Amino acid sequence: MPELIITKHLDVPGIDRLDVYRQYGGYEALEKALREYQPEEIVELVKKSGLRGRGGAGFPTGMKWGFLAKNEPRYLCCNCDESEPGTFKDRMLMEKNPHQLVEGVILTSYACRVSTAFIYVRGELAYAARQVQRAVDEAYAAGYIGKNILGSGYSLDVIVHRGAGAYICGEESALMESLEGRRGYPRLKPPFPAAVGLYGGPTVINNCETLSTVPAIVRNGADWYASFGTEKSKGTRIFCLSGHVKKPGNYELPLGTPLRTLIYDEQYGGGILGDKKLKAVIPGGSSTFILGADKVDTPLDFESVAAAGSMLGSGGVIVMHEDTCIVDAVLRMTEFYRDESCGKCTPCREGTYWLVQLLERIEHGHGKMSDIDLLLDICDNISGKSFCPLGDAATSSITSSIKLFREEYEYHVREGCCMVGPKARKPAAAAL
Repeated sequence: MPELIITKHLDVPGIDRLDVYRQYGGYEALEKALREYQPEEIVELVKKSGLRGRGGAGFPTGMKWGFLAKNEPRYLCCNCDESEPGTFKDRMLMEKNPHQLVEGVILTSYACRVSTAFIYVRGELAYAARQVQRAVDEAYAAGYIGKNILGSGYSLDVIVHRGAGAYICGEESALMESLEGRRGYPRLKPPFPAAVGLYGGPTVINNCETLSTVPAIVRNGADWYASFGTEKSKGTRIFCLSGHVKKPGNYELPLGTPLRTLIYDEQYGGGILGDKKLKAVIPGGSSTFILGADKVDTPLDFESVAAAGSMLGSGGVIVMHEDTCIVDAVLRMTEFYRDESCGKCTPCREGTYWLVQLLERIEHGHGKMSDIDLLLDICDNISGKSFCPLGDAATSSITSSIKLFREEYEYHVREGCCMVGPKARKPAAAAL
């Protein structure tokens, strides 16, 4: 089994407590950073490691830190508003090893000369929020957070903030609006958060998994971390495997591991439920494009998945076997985006409702052949024309599924039922 980095100690009893976490090297990276490195040197270390954001975009982490404007005060927002369908890794990290995240937050704050950091946790993740809050309290009591940390002269306050369960608050500017006490609407960019962010100050925003990786990099070095993964996609990644697999769950693998290994290897997914044929895979959460079964040997890294026609996204790998009705699955995903649209811009607010209406009509046997091209036309008027990426996310499964499985949409229109699955039935002509 490949070497684990951020999930290595997850199953150690009591690792969520400070005393046990310290027994396994906890806060050694922080002590080393404060003793041996200037803040700018930590930024360069992370740049050299090749760590890229684990929240979806995959932007180089050290480079993002380097973009921060020089004025103060600066802020850090740790984005733990994990809301993407098919993604459940951050919840696991917060619940099982919250001190790893807290140490990453402190190290990042030190590197970016931040004096106030926020950990924004999705509202529904109540237990995870309690775990993180307890870890923060223990870190305060031990002198890892607060005034003059470990006698270094560096001071930091960390605030755990629970959201109210809005998918849109996973978008960085809507997250800042929420933190400031307003409705979670996305902001117009530019200016970008690195220049004008939370409370008008320079702000760095990183995902929970990203910051949980920082302590290992500081403790073991950039070259050690860069030895994992591929040339352009360094390190390991937690993949959230769900859907029609025998062993769904979170698996940490080096970037570049073939999708086939994740799905079929007995250490991981163990194969398709009922030993049926693979039909399709969503590689990065429901906001990314669907891939056909012919892409099962695609390496799971940012560049290879993009070349295959999708995105690595948040790492949520959703598997669908041969009995999956694609129209039904896409309808379910589109309903989510309709319900989670914040309503700020017209293309997303109106377009997502229209998409659901058309998909419902097709799924329930009342569609027309022209509805299929109408779906594509609406998607074209949403994607790239909405205020934030939620509009793009709502269209990904529709456009890719019509490209790959148009015959299923046409079958729904022609026969009034599903082509495969429990709701399928033989065509009327064949029945005679």
